[in-house]
Amino acid sequence: MIRQSMKMAWKSIVSNKMRSFLTMLGIIIGVMSLVVLVSMAGGTSESVSNQIASMGSNMLTVTIKDDKGTPMKLEDVEKLTKKKAISEAAPVAQSSVTAASTYSDETATIYGTTGAYVDIQELELYAGRFLKMTDVDNHTNVAVINAGLAINVMGRMDVVGETISLDGVDYQIIGVLAADDSDTTTTENYEAYIPYTSLIRLTDDVSSDITSFCVSAASENSMDDAEEALTNAMMEWFEQDEDAFTVINQSTVMETMESVNQTMQLMLGGIAAISLLVGGIGIMNIMLVSVTERTREIGIRKAIGAGRSVIMMQFLIEALMLSLIGCGLGILFSWITILIISNVGDADVIYQMSMNVVWIAVAFSVFIGVVFGIYPANKAAKKKPVDALRYTG
Repeated sequence: MIRQSMKMAWKSIVSNKMRSFLTMLGIIIGVMSLVVLVSMAGGTSESVSNQIASMGSNMLTVTIKDDKGTPMKLEDVEKLTKKKAISEAAPVAQSSVTAASTYSDETATIYGTTGAYVDIQELELYAGRFLKMTDVDNHTNVAVINAGLAINVMGRMDVVGETISLDGVDYQIIGVLAADDSDTTTTENYEAYIPYTSLIRLTDDVSSDITSFCVSAASENSMDDAEEALTNAMMEWFEQDEDAFTVINQSTVMETMESVNQTMQLMLGGIAAISLLVGGIGIMNIMLVSVTERTREIGIRKAIGAGRSVIMMQFLIEALMLSLIGCGLGILFSWITILIISNVGDADVIYQMSMNVVWIAVAFSVFIGVVFGIYPANKAAKKKPVDALRYTG
């Protein structure tokens, strides 16, 4: 009986191809909205989360807004590591310079810091070494460059021992950072790391007064202890003025980002669900029209013995088929759309069609087909054979 109902439903759908397609269009758009929007939100949020995670999972960043006449110096930052919950600390200052060699030149971001920075930020070296305390103490003109500078300014990765010009000042390259294979934009970023004291000499933008530094907690489990110890130390330094500085907890940023991502996906999913509901109303409208058009057919089937359940199943299956076919087409078009966006969009963001979202779309389409198909099917099943046979349209 179900098989026969499916055949009749399919015959009805293909006999009015344009009308059937327009009926399914609401479901197609709704499914595309759900799958594409949620997949894009997931890809974007994953990219942002990876960037945040790459900055270190147990890092705290301090920005000083008002030194209260008692600015922190390099030695003051280093003293913070004496606290049990804090493992390492490093000042951070940055400026923009022109990095040049005989091969090429580019505008680069240069960071002034100390040797602890490599561990705090969890940077990976391709070759050479990172900065040492002796480099900072002696104001040595040495630099660690990233893969972008190595490839595009120096011409290759193996450049340890060679010289690079930063705003006209020669620096010996002592290390090269490894390129991140998962990030195709690594070689488009130009960064160099030099001793903090050398940056003071190179640019007027940076002084010996520390305005920003980062620290790492002894472990990921002691992040709260490290934040408390750091905050207490800063409050003591700046005369209990909490507005003089800000402390950013990296793990808190990650948790906040995950919460924002979940809220965004729920919001986009809700918007897409409204599109699916609109598509379901379209199915119900067309099914009501179909019931009216096939009134005599219903009368004949009832006259030869078809029961109410048979008639109801026929129209319910037809509504369900319209919804599922629309869902299938929506998933296909979603896959094509995501593929196009991935190829023409930001290479750093990977968009993938989530199978969880696909199954949600299928389940919701089944729900829409059943809910919005029941009323027309019930209306058809309740028609009296005599009245149905007398109907002339």
